[in-house]
Amino acid sequence: MRSRGELSLVRDTEKVARLRADTPACEDVVHFDNAGSALPPRPVVERVVRHLRREEEVGGYRAAEEVEEELADGYAALARLVGADPAEIAITDSATRSWVSVFTAVSWREGDRVLTAAPEYSSNLIAMLAMAESRGVRVDRVPSTVDGDVDVDALSAMLDDRVRMVAITHAPTNGGLVQPVDRIGAVLADHPALLLVDGCQSIGQIPVDLDAIGADAISATGRKYLRAPRGTGFLAVRRRALDDLVPAHVDLDSAWLEGGRVRLRNDARRFELFERNVAAVLGLGAAARYYLDVGPQWVHDYVTGLAEHLREELTELPGVEVTDLGSRRSGIVSFRTFDLSARDVVPRLRERGFHVTVSRAASTPWDMGDRDLDELVRASVHYYNTPDEVARFCAAVASLR
Repeated sequence: MRSRGELSLVRDTEKVARLRADTPACEDVVHFDNAGSALPPRPVVERVVRHLRREEEVGGYRAAEEVEEELADGYAALARLVGADPAEIAITDSATRSWVSVFTAVSWREGDRVLTAAPEYSSNLIAMLAMAESRGVRVDRVPSTVDGDVDVDALSAMLDDRVRMVAITHAPTNGGLVQPVDRIGAVLADHPALLLVDGCQSIGQIPVDLDAIGADAISATGRKYLRAPRGTGFLAVRRRALDDLVPAHVDLDSAWLEGGRVRLRNDARRFELFERNVAAVLGLGAAARYYLDVGPQWVHDYVTGLAEHLREELTELPGVEVTDLGSRRSGIVSFRTFDLSARDVVPRLRERGFHVTVSRAASTPWDMGDRDLDELVRASVHYYNTPDEVARFCAAVASLR
């Protein structure tokens, strides 16, 4: 008998088949590691390779000059993706670079406060706690609800005039939940604190609109759900926040000299540096357009439904515990088996053609420490995955016992 989650996915079979045809590796593997690095679609790969071939012919500078309009269109596509203006977009090499660029651009003073949550990603926590050590900034953790969501009422009660930033990961790297960033944004609407959202795992699987969530900035990567080349990322920063943000690193592309003084660009590209991998940036733009063509709301509905179906099926297996939290959940499914450690499970599944990964406590130290979890198997689905793959995957997990 089909589960509720599987029944809701049947109508999407033809569309998924077309998308799988753009993803040749689907013929050989079941790729459930999309929260690590998704399989790029054929048009994205072809765009990157075509530009590299052109660089081979005429060199990087001339090849870049020839695609100036396409590069500009890439900014426009990324802006449409998050409900921003192209002037509010900066292209970087990763989500971490994007996030740190904003965080370190704040003029932190001793006694300033940052509010964050238990499932915050370790790279972000390291940056915050390093700032606490060097500048005397205070990093305060907002309590979570019984569902695992950040407690928005508690956050509201913690606000005072020393809070300079609220930093929240939209969809944590494990745990399954999707944080209520729209409610957080509503609480901060009349407060001067910046809302910095880490969209590393959400962009490409969850529709995002900066106005709707009230974020001042959101960071994102290309390689995960957006299906862009590795080594790409972007940052969206609202115009209203730019005057308060001075990047730690600038060059002749993000600033200029005027009368012996440094003048920053008046748009988000003050966070960019001149040198970059143009072929990869073209691939990022192609991936953004591909996602927009597929349809962000359809992607969200399909990925969410497939992930819930996977959770349902895993829950039925003896010796398996799904550890996901959240009143709303993403396409990231985390679980553990009582007979084998995650570091034993993952390679055995890979030998059978299933791509998953180990998620360790070091990635979300506060959350996993609170729940006494050391490591988990993380299976993250995408829209080119199918209910049949879920069934085969669960059979493989069961066979490991």
